[in-house]
Amino acid sequence: MKNVTVSMDDSVADWARLEAARRNTSVSRLLGELLADKMRHDDAYERALQDWLHRERSWVSDGRPYPRREAL
Repeated sequence: MKNVTVSMDDSVADWARLEAARRNTSVSRLLGELLADKMRHDDAYERALQDWLHRERSWVSDGRPYPRREAL
């Protein structure tokens, strides 16, 4: 586990203290949990994007125009 110093606006620090107290935890642990959640969310999004980008496409037109919306 690493120790880091974080600088933030006073209003953000006040919110963090209140939120940590509401969750019965420290500001340090609160920030660690928030950042870990953000990391997991971003990693999951990146994996889903890469999966979609590398997926075989079945909707290729073979040079023919796609049907118009009204026809569907």
